[in-house]
Formats: sequence, structure tokens, C-alpha cells
Amino acid sequence: MRHLVVPPERWDRWYAGFDARHHPVEVHVAAGVLHLTGADGAYAEVRAPYGRAIEELGALPGLLAPPDDWGVLLARKAGHAVARLHGTTPVATKVSRRHVQGRSKAGGQSQQRFARRRDNQAKASYAAAADRAALLLLDPAPVPLLLVGGDRAALAAVLDDHDLRALPDPVPDVALTFPIPSQDALLAAIREAQGVRVAIHDPERDQ
Repeated sequence: MRHLVVPPERWDRWYAGFDARHHPVEVHVAAGVLHLTGADGAYAEVRAPYGRAIEELGALPGLLAPPDDWGVLLARKAGHAVARLHGTTPVATKVSRRHVQGRSKAGGQSQQRFARRRDNQAKASYAAAADRAALLLLDPAPVPLLLVGGDRAALAAVLDDHDLRALPDPVPDVALTFPIPSQDALLAAIREAQGVRVAIHDPERDQ
């Protein structure tokens, strides 16, 4: 299956196109997910942004408006990015790169020293990410909704910080793309967070 993120302003056009190509389309909802099945065997699973559950096709447009207050946390060993947003507007952002050495091919004590240094650098990177996340996402009150992305191990280490346990659990089943720590990557992840997630099998296009 191909995976797409459809910007909210393009959802109506995307659905109209799917319906035109595969008409008639059968629509049903299960467990908050919209299922579209075309007469030619094309199939799509549609998930609303922000972890919202879809109850019927007509309800989806009303689920696309962003929350009044929400946050994004992205983390890797090499750095992090944090944003607090009101609607579509970032009101506070921070991106930081950290130096963490790559793996060494050396052996013996040199390898052990290298591994310890690398581990300490990673821990320092995670601590810096936790400090910045606490500053942006907890003050003046914890964000009510959090989306995350990046490296799973890095995110787990950052979110394990004692202060950050006041944050809500991240939106499940959503992992935002975060290839390298940069402002552009953060803005791209924010746009991704606002999109409709579609997993699609199209026999004609997938051949």
C-alpha cells in the first residue's frame, strides 16, 4: 500500500478524484477509521489528523481544524526540534543540533572509551531536548495534545524526563518525519501533522 498525507485544504479534491476514478465507492467507518472501497478493487484507509476519530464521511471536514493549543516534539541523537502552536501558527519553536559521534571500528579499550563518550553525548542531547520541551510545552500549562517524531529510542529517552511526564501521551500511531534537525524539517513535520493520512491500494497504479 502507498501512504499519503493529504493537506486539509486538498481533502475535498482528493476524495472527489478517488470517487471519480473508482466509482461507485463504498464507504464505511470502523474504529474511527474511514474505509473507501472502489468498484475496481481500489481501497483506502483514511485517518483524521490529531488522532481524531471519524464517525462518518461527512464529519471528516469538521475534524481538520487544528487545536487551539498543541505541541510537536521531534528528537534524534543528533538534535531535536520543539514547537508549540495555536491553530496553524507556531508561537514558540526551537531547533538544536548536537554532536554525537558515529560508531567506531576500533577494538579493545579504545572502543569502550569511544562507546562511553558516544553514550554521554547522546544523554546530553536528550537532556537538552527535555529541557527545551519543558520550557515550550509545559509553560504556562502543559499542551493538551502532543505529536512526536524522529527516532523512537531518542523520543523514549526524552519523554522519560521527570518533568515531561506532565505532558499527555503522544497521539498514537503517528510518527512525524524528522530526517535531520533543521527549521525546515520542523515546519515540514508541522504540515504533516495537520494532514489527512491515507493508506491506499490502487490496482492500476500499484502494478
